[in-house]
Amino acid sequence: MKKLAAYKQNAASDIAARSQNQLVTDYAPLVKRIAYHLMTRLPPTVQVDDLIQSGMIGLLEAARNYDASQGASFETYAGIRIRGAMLDEIRKGDWAPRSLHRKVRAITKAVADIEAREGRDARDAEVAKEVGMSLDEYYSTLQDATGYRVFSFEDLPAGEEGMTESLTAKIPEPLANVEGDLFRQALADAIAGLPERERLVMSLYYKEELNLRETGEVLGVSESRVCQIHSQALIRLKSRMADWTDQL
Repeated sequence: MKKLAAYKQNAASDIAARSQNQLVTDYAPLVKRIAYHLMTRLPPTVQVDDLIQSGMIGLLEAARNYDASQGASFETYAGIRIRGAMLDEIRKGDWAPRSLHRKVRAITKAVADIEAREGRDARDAEVAKEVGMSLDEYYSTLQDATGYRVFSFEDLPAGEEGMTESLTAKIPEPLANVEGDLFRQALADAIAGLPERERLVMSLYYKEELNLRETGEVLGVSESRVCQIHSQALIRLKSRMADWTDQL
C-alpha cells in the first residue's frame, strides 16, 4: 500500500511538473511582449535580454504558485509576476543621480502642498516656482525622471495589481481582500481626478500600451511633451496616494 501511495504521489508530482512546464512554454511570448513594452520607456543602457531573463524567472514562479481558485486568470497573474520581476531587476541598477531623486521628491511635495492649499490641480508654473526652478528646468526634470525611471510609484495603472499584491501581502487575512479593494478604489479615484490630458496619456500609455511616440501622435504633440505629461501624472498620483504608498 505504501508503494502504491508513493507511486500515486510521484505520478501526481510529474503531472504538476508537466503542467507547469507547459504553462512556461505557452506564456514565454508574454515575457517578451512585456519586456519590449518596458523597453520603450527605458534608456538604451537597459538590455532587453536582462529583462527577459528576469521575466522568465517571474513566469516560473507564477507557474509554480498559481492558484486558479483565487479567480484571476493565469495570464493576469503571470503578467503581474513577470512585470514585477523585471522591475526588481531594473531597480537593482538604479542609475539615476541622487540629485534627480531629490528634485522629484521636491516636486512631488510641491504638488501636494499647492493642491492642499489651493484646492485644485497644481499648475506647472506654480510647481516650478514652489521648488525654485525655471519652467524650462522643471520640464527638463520631468523628462529626465521618465528617462531614468526614478518613480517608485511607476507602472500605474498597469502595475496596480502588483502594488496591491505587495501592500496586502503584509496584511493578514481576511483583511487583505478588503484592503486590496480599498486601494484599487483609491487608485481609480486618483486617476479619474487627473487633469484630462494627463488622464488620457495614462490611458493610452498603460491601458492601450502605446509607446511615448505613438501617444504623442494621437495627441498631436511631441514625444518629449508626452514624457513631461506622463511624469506630471505620475508625480500627481504619487502625491495624492501618499497615504497608501508610505505603507509599501
